[in-house]
Amino acid sequence: MQRYRLTLEFDGSAFVGWQYQTNGLTVQEVVETAIGRFCATVPRIMSAGRTDSGVHALGMVAHADIDRDMPVDRLFEALNFHMRPHPVVVREIAPVPPEFDARRSCIQRHYVYRILNRHAPPALDAGRVWHVVKPLDLDLMREGAARLVGHRNFESFRSAHCQSKTAEKTLERLEITREGEEVHVHASARSFLHNQVRILTGTLVDVGKRRWTPDDVTRALAARDRQAAGPTAPACGLYFLRADYPPETSGNAT
Repeated sequence: MQRYRLTLEFDGSAFVGWQYQTNGLTVQEVVETAIGRFCATVPRIMSAGRTDSGVHALGMVAHADIDRDMPVDRLFEALNFHMRPHPVVVREIAPVPPEFDARRSCIQRHYVYRILNRHAPPALDAGRVWHVVKPLDLDLMREGAARLVGHRNFESFRSAHCQSKTAEKTLERLEITREGEEVHVHASARSFLHNQVRILTGTLVDVGKRRWTPDDVTRALAARDRQAAGPTAPACGLYFLRADYPPETSGNAT
């Protein structure tokens, strides 16, 4: 039995989320089923994050214990073959030590939220961006974002369904950039609360529209009440970008 680190890319609009659900297909189910088609046992894979329905990934990391003795390049091809036609691919695969855990070994998680900020709706990127027509003031958004970076109580910025025992988190990065017609919200932390990035984004968009001021963001944070913060941004614009691990657990990716 060998443990492997998998780096996955997927289109979240085809799934009801990462983790097994009773109401539809999940990414976890697709990957585990693919492994089961060429292995004697079907492993339960673990991931760095549990994305919601509609959330995408460019570099989700998972680990799986596989009992098939085969070269890594053949394992890579077999996994991608058996996941067809679902919109999931393995970008990289590497053997790792048995103590590597995609969730517990992770030291930093990175997300990006894509906002299409123009009058015309998306055609090619429909379902992959949040379309915001009103021009956004990025300077105000950046000022609002600066109020949220650091170790904070993010009670106002988590879903009512969040199961975390505490709302205390350290937000390492919350930056706003523009790339052509898109505004990107970059968020990095060791871990996030349920819907935290989407609520942060929805709040900052209200600042960018001048509905809110950066001082309103500070007041929302201090309130420790979900009703005090802005709306939850749609799932379609959110991407799990990558997960960071200590060098000794990185493996040699194919």
